Amino acid sequence: MTGALGNMDDLYEAIILDHYRSPRNTAPVEEADVDFEVNNPFCGDEFHIQLKVENDAVAKVGITGRGCAISQASASLLAELVEGKSSDEVHAAVSSIRRLLKGEEITDEEADVLGDIEALAGVRKFPVRIKCALLSWVGLDDALKAHQTG
Repeated sequence: MTGALGNMDDLYEAIILDHYRSPRNTAPVEEADVDFEVNNPFCGDEFHIQLKVENDAVAKVGITGRGCAISQASASLLAELVEGKSSDEVHAAVSSIRRLLKGEEITDEEADVLGDIEALAGVRKFPVRIKCALLSWVGLDDALKAHQTG
């Protein structure tokens, strides 16, 4: 059984490294409806996130920034997931990733929605890195809520 877990760790590490080395959806979004920056002053991670929102769904996302491999990979995974999702689906995904990183149970349905994002589950072994993994998610969630009310 240990070998199988080791293989999963290797797979998860490969997913994180792939997203770190080749981040997705990094192009600027023209005429963005949501345009915000988020940063963690304690470690220096920072992101510029832009969204085009149409019919209460994320039609286009662009994320650029700098930071550690965990924060960069997490932002890239987020960018892949949220495009085409309704705001309710985005908020639900943010809730799921928060619980996943805190070591709380998520349903099989939530795991299916998160897909490769489950690779970030290993971050919970390093509590100081959880904020790195959540930075773009929390920022996106807050900005999308502000856009909806604003």
